[in-house]
Amino acid sequence: MALILSIETATHVCSVALHQDTQLLAATELHRQQSHSSQLTLMIEGLLLHNDYTLQDLAAVAVSKGPGSYTGLRIGVATAKGLAFGLDIPLVAVDTLQAMAEQIFIQNPQAPYACPMIDARRMEVYCALYAKDHTVVSPTQALILEPDTFDEYLAQAPIYFGGNGAAKFAPLKTAQPNAVFLPQLYPNAAAMGTLAAAAYQDQQWEDLAYFEPYYLKDFMVKPPTKAKL
Repeated sequence: MALILSIETATHVCSVALHQDTQLLAATELHRQQSHSSQLTLMIEGLLLHNDYTLQDLAAVAVSKGPGSYTGLRIGVATAKGLAFGLDIPLVAVDTLQAMAEQIFIQNPQAPYACPMIDARRMEVYCALYAKDHTVVSPTQALILEPDTFDEYLAQAPIYFGGNGAAKFAPLKTAQPNAVFLPQLYPNAAAMGTLAAAAYQDQQWEDLAYFEPYYLKDFMVKPPTKAKL
């Protein structure tokens, strides 16, 4: 049985979890902006210590690969790669939106479609649309929300929108009964178990030298504003 450490840092929530294959053993998370770099390794150490494990007990490290926050993903992936390299164990990557879709379907088994959404600022979100059989109906994209967004699918069946991006989509769909919103849902390491275990068992392991997060969009640095005289 494989002990897998999962790391999720794609949003402001920083979380880590331990799974024995697909079984969740323990998890911890921190809801605090700009805390990933200072708290992630401490959270990993504490999780292992409090559950009587050491780093040497790990069979693999799983990391949420994005899309999401540029800085958060960079910190999570760098930490995961460092652990995998130092321990000489496999690194597996889990699609952030796919893991969120898994949460939606588990919590809402009646849902025919799941659309996880991560806030990408202004009226833009990172999202993908999945059917109940987990097939991809609409692939991952950076989408600017409009009043008619996803109308062609909503005309056919309900869609369960989850994540902080869903919170800003909801006001545009107040008259659409097939739009169900779950703004309280967020990416977390505890929900990565099934996908991480499947990737590990199938030996879908990442190349440590070349693996990078899936940022989806290029990171843009805002030029400094000049102070008014």
